[in-house]
Amino acid sequence: MAEAELDNPVWAALTGPHRRFAERHGGAARYQPDVAPFLAVSSPDAWPDVAALVDPGAVVVAAGVPVPPDWTVVDEIPGVQLVDAGVVAAPYPEAVRLTAVDVPEMLDLVARTQPGPFRERTIELGTYLGVRHEGRLVAMAGERLHPPGWTEISAVCTDPAHRGQGLATALVRALVAVIRARGEQALLHTVATNTGAIRLYESLGFRVRAKPLFTAVRVPATDLLPTGEAAG
Repeated sequence: MAEAELDNPVWAALTGPHRRFAERHGGAARYQPDVAPFLAVSSPDAWPDVAALVDPGAVVVAAGVPVPPDWTVVDEIPGVQLVDAGVVAAPYPEAVRLTAVDVPEMLDLVARTQPGPFRERTIELGTYLGVRHEGRLVAMAGERLHPPGWTEISAVCTDPAHRGQGLATALVRALVAVIRARGEQALLHTVATNTGAIRLYESLGFRVRAKPLFTAVRVPATDLLPTGEAAG
């Protein structure tokens, strides 16, 4: 399967399968804020469109695109992008399909395990599977970015008291099965410092494709932009 869409996966998703979640101005697009924090530009020249799209002072997260020197970089996080290179996919009968009713529990699990951004409406982006123990949600994983032909597996997390039981592995394999059933291929992102997760994903059959830099950027006030750059 062609991988060009993965060079700018947020843009590919927001101008493709996820356009219904997009807010867009010219060459800038972002997810609705209660869905995900990610923003993309069509090219490095499109940052003025970001200033027209996003309120001054807001922080957005972009990947793999140079940031203008007069914009404030709040944080930089080296990342790793992995793609399915032969994962053994398998349904997981113990997993349950999570719905909007489960979001408070999902947010609580995310807060305790920190797998990455997850907001009130993130569940709308795709299938989310969970594992319950004595009625309590103890593990989950789901689908997030959706470039054409690809689906990102995200929010892979397990309650600390239930780690070492293979729950994350089982959930990832189950999601790969769901994704392949649609004729698509799975990808993942993680921070480069999470070497344990990277080793796990590689052992499952993912390969490292790219190492994007995730950048949190604060949008400047329009009167701080060069003349003409606030319009789009």
